[in-house]
Amino acid sequence: MSVSKKKTGLTQEEIQARIDAQQVNDYVSDSSKSTKDIIKDNVFTLFNLLNVIIAICLALVGAYSNMFFMAIIILNVSIGTFQEIRAKNLVAKLSIMNEEEVHVYRESALVLVPTNQLVLGDIVKLSAGEQVPSDMIVLEGHVEVNESLLTGESDLIKKSEDSDLMSGSYVTSGQCIAEVVHVGKDNYAMKIAEEAKIHKPIMSELVTSIRKVAKFTSYIIVPIGLILFLEAFFLREAGLKTSVVSSAGALLGMLPKGMVLLISIALATAVAKLASKKVLVQDMYSVETLAHVDVLCLDKTGTITQGNMVITDVIELDSSSGVSVLPLMETYVYHSTDNNLTMQAIRHHYGAKKHYEMTEVLSFSSDRKWGAMRLEGVGTVVIGAPERLVSEEDIPTSVLAAQEEGSRVLLIGLNRDYCDMEEAATQITPIAILVIEDAIRENANETLAYLDQEGVELKVISGDNPVTVSNVARRAGLKHYERFIDLSTIHTEEGTKKVVDDYSVFGRVSPQQKKWLVQALREKKHVVAMTGDGVNDIPAMKEADCSIAMAEGDNATRQMANLVLLNSDFTTLPDVLFEGRRVVNNVTKVASIFFIKTIYSLVLSLICIITAFGFPFIPIQITLLDLAIEGYPTFFLSFESDKRKVTTKFLPTALRRALPNAILVILNVVTVHIISQKIGLNAVDTTTLMYYMLIAVSSMAVIKTCLPFNPMRVFLAVTTTVGTFVAAMLFKSLLEISWLTSTTLPIFVVLVLISIVLKLVLDKLITGRIGSFN
Repeated sequence: MSVSKKKTGLTQEEIQARIDAQQVNDYVSDSSKSTKDIIKDNVFTLFNLLNVIIAICLALVGAYSNMFFMAIIILNVSIGTFQEIRAKNLVAKLSIMNEEEVHVYRESALVLVPTNQLVLGDIVKLSAGEQVPSDMIVLEGHVEVNESLLTGESDLIKKSEDSDLMSGSYVTSGQCIAEVVHVGKDNYAMKIAEEAKIHKPIMSELVTSIRKVAKFTSYIIVPIGLILFLEAFFLREAGLKTSVVSSAGALLGMLPKGMVLLISIALATAVAKLASKKVLVQDMYSVETLAHVDVLCLDKTGTITQGNMVITDVIELDSSSGVSVLPLMETYVYHSTDNNLTMQAIRHHYGAKKHYEMTEVLSFSSDRKWGAMRLEGVGTVVIGAPERLVSEEDIPTSVLAAQEEGSRVLLIGLNRDYCDMEEAATQITPIAILVIEDAIRENANETLAYLDQEGVELKVISGDNPVTVSNVARRAGLKHYERFIDLSTIHTEEGTKKVVDDYSVFGRVSPQQKKWLVQALREKKHVVAMTGDGVNDIPAMKEADCSIAMAEGDNATRQMANLVLLNSDFTTLPDVLFEGRRVVNNVTKVASIFFIKTIYSLVLSLICIITAFGFPFIPIQITLLDLAIEGYPTFFLSFESDKRKVTTKFLPTALRRALPNAILVILNVVTVHIISQKIGLNAVDTTTLMYYMLIAVSSMAVIKTCLPFNPMRVFLAVTTTVGTFVAAMLFKSLLEISWLTSTTLPIFVVLVLISIVLKLVLDKLITGRIGSFN
């Protein structure tokens, strides 16, 4: 390309032609679920389908008062849908905030153009501090770029004429003119980002357990429902409406809809609490997943470290020159135009102040590894790599000590003679050294120590040099930081997976190898979380059980992650862990209350089929218990703090703890039925006594869940028990029951006393514990 063409750029006609050909850089890789998919995933579930079918049957026979349970289903769907759409919109706002402009030559003028309006063939001027918005080829100039978001390596890479610039990389020093060679989805970064298009299924033990219950129920609910209906309609001649209502009551009891709602509310509450701590939860079930995580894979740059250099120590070597280091460096910063990461650290440490006049400057070069400046009355100040400025035997011991610790070291030298600057750099007197390190995030040591204490194995995976990564891990307090490996020496998937257990630090890791490492950990039955900020992390993050992105990272990475740390600070992860544990532990604690109904409904349905008796409860009666016994106390108990490590499986634990109360309900229903036959109770009194015993046994489950008591739990236990009985009395007509009579009241009291004794015995036999959740 001619020199004139470089500075002329495209004409308006050429730009329009490329726009018409759709050769524009406006393609957005939206890895997040669409609003349509979010609604579909929350509405069209097997659980919802079963409830809707029952509701339709009730509506067809005009039993509208028994359809209140659908309010619970609608609320559950609304919570899940709202949470996901809200998170999607917040991530979209983050993307808009990060939109930038770039200098482009068009029709012989240098103009600012939004990066999404670049077209194929545009001539772009890039300077230090700018992100490369599209794949380009350098036409003129020299720059150094950081490609860590793409490759994971933070080493600076020199680019000159004919070199390729990859979209997503950052110019750290220098200036160049480059031509756009790829736009939109053809860009290198976008091709990697497209891997995130496939959405992972929900990773939630709670949801999986509910789905298992719904799936099991789906196999039996239709035949049981049909048999109960046919028996009622033909054998007992109960009439169409009564037959449908009675059958629906049995089927609704098998579906723990209150459990589904509680999980949604508990997770939504956790999402809201985490939002206040700058953690955006895109998939609310990931909060629960993180509570089960036993391996956390951490990126180095931008995760453990802040992604910028800081001067941690200044060691003065020779004061005989009579020149103080501080004014010398303040002046150097004042006059220097260098803007690489190292110079930014020096600027931050010293600040800019003019003490001396500058007569000549030689900017820092990656080839030379040093820069110099001539100051009036002082001489030539040289800053650079020690091995480039002095002979090996003259390198100060403090330099060697710092390098052995993995730190980056710069030597400050002075030449008082006013000779050629190249010559001056070879004859310096070392006056100080700067020890520079990538700053560890505040509280990183405490965070890593806590995660290790909680049984979370930590793996640091980076594209950087393994020695450097190991040193960062050491400063962050990672155990076994000395166990590191250079994965550039391993080229196969089998070889990569083979070493996953042997090392804690992995360096020179390719994006594909990151994915293999996560796969290997999951194949060993670990629950894996992966943090990342760049496109290079996407394949591994997609493979992990829980993916965590930094807000400062790449847009595509944010879109596909389960969690986004809005302050890009991984030290907030314990907060997410606490919330996940609170949800899982509290839901597990109260789940037995919900599954009582599932167990007794199934068993009573089978008994009714065998004996040809009608199911004793109707949907509206079940719905009252859903609200008063299941919903009210468990809602408040789910907010309690509980940071204990999750050690039990949800479904087996919940069913085992529900079994004693479910057995009591079945025994009481059968006993009341036998008594009613013996003493000639009418149908209403029989149903009333059965329903009151159901409330009593369910209240016992609430009381046990509230142990050990504290003021709030005492309040919940009392108000739940008393309130449910009062509600049953107030709405007796709607519930189709009556008052306890002089005949049924004594029976009720005796059965309650017997049930208390039996509960203690059953708790001891089945759960092995009495009067304690734990």
